[in-house]
Amino acid sequence: MGMILFIGIAVVSFIVQWRFKSRFEHYSQEPLSSGMSGKEIAEKMLHDNGIFDVQVISTEGQLTDHYNPADKTVNLSAGVYSGRSIASAAVAAHECGHAVQHARAYSWLQFRSAVVPIVSVASRLTSWVLMIGVILYFSQGMPLLLMIGVGALAITTLFSFITLPVEFDASNRALAWLDANKGVIHSRQEHDGAKNALWWAAMTYVVAALASLATLLYYASILFGGRRD
Repeated sequence: MGMILFIGIAVVSFIVQWRFKSRFEHYSQEPLSSGMSGKEIAEKMLHDNGIFDVQVISTEGQLTDHYNPADKTVNLSAGVYSGRSIASAAVAAHECGHAVQHARAYSWLQFRSAVVPIVSVASRLTSWVLMIGVILYFSQGMPLLLMIGVGALAITTLFSFITLPVEFDASNRALAWLDANKGVIHSRQEHDGAKNALWWAAMTYVVAALASLATLLYYASILFGGRRD
């Protein structure tokens, strides 16, 4: 049963990732009628929200876009930073949505940021501790290491679910701002394209959270299901 669940989630994850990348690629080829670049859109959204201490910079890679609350930077991949497409507008506005969350002290973002150090440690431990823990549990009946691994996995799973409201809220802020700024997005088609791109991006986080939960339940079932000698 557990293997069927893992395979099912893996298939769904593959489909969602493929769909997201294909949608992103599609909307990257759809030019904005306003002709604004991702950088220009990001700076305008920040300024419209009264945020003047956040810098918009270009970063290497593709789909590496993120907001860094530590140094207050909106980091846009090169294609988004200089791009003048629907995808660039959606991504730039979404990352600025995180900057707005930070400026407004959005509770879920604050909670997420607070647990990052703990999650960082837990994520480094999880794989090896679980593997060795399972071996010790079945070979010698020692559950302690497996318990630690399940606990660490529970922390990373919690983090993946905390991330969901943060990501959905950032997209909602982005779409609301884009909808209110007709100078950025001129048509319903452009708005719907941005909404569709952000929806598929959000789905990748949903699938990741469900996959983490399924993994947690699997190892928890081993730990609490008892050994079968």
